[in-house]
Amino acid sequence: MALLATDRAEMSARSQAKDASDYVLDEQVGHLLRRAHQRHAAIFLEMIDDAQLTPLQFGAIMKLADVGQTSQNQLGRLTAMDAATMQGVIKRLIARGLVVRGPDPDDRRRLLLTLSANGVALAGQVVQRGLEISAKTLEPLSASERETFLKLLARLSD
Repeated sequence: MALLATDRAEMSARSQAKDASDYVLDEQVGHLLRRAHQRHAAIFLEMIDDAQLTPLQFGAIMKLADVGQTSQNQLGRLTAMDAATMQGVIKRLIARGLVVRGPDPDDRRRLLLTLSANGVALAGQVVQRGLEISAKTLEPLSASERETFLKLLARLSD
């Protein structure tokens, strides 16, 4: 028996509705990662010693403290920030006197970033807080779960 167009449409709608009901948002990786990130960001804002310091600025400062002088482009790659985001982060850090931008002696087209004396001091002040923030974020996990979780996140980040 041939199905009428309205019958086919109704069956298709029921099929799609069943498919949608099979999708449980609370079990989806993107949703869970976003919620974990929100939790971490709240912990960061609660615990960091510098109320003006954002997580992205913290990452840029700590990476500069780690690698030393580097280009803005390279710092963006090392911190996984796109060019526009990195530009805003560096602009604010320069305005606060935490980062200095100067010419590259080997390539006049490129500018190099360095932590200022205040930036070095701030990095030294907040490094312990950063470790405490990470520990508090991972607090619900056992030591072996933390190790496994961080390894898995690193694999997902490649």
